[in-house]
Amino acid sequence: MNLTEFWHMGGYALYVWSSFGVTAAFMVGELVLLRRQRKETLDRLRRIRDIET
Repeated sequence: MNLTEFWHMGGYALYVWSSFGVTAAFMVGELVLLRRQRKETLDRLRRIRDIET
């Protein structure tokens, strides 16, 4: 098997590589959303703490 055959994936390259790409994009998006949600939660907790003191 040579490199060209590997990238071609027996005719399924478009499906295989686009699946990898979409999965990677969703994983990166999930990380971005989790970081944003964590920051918002910490900000909210700080505001609650400041109101109570």
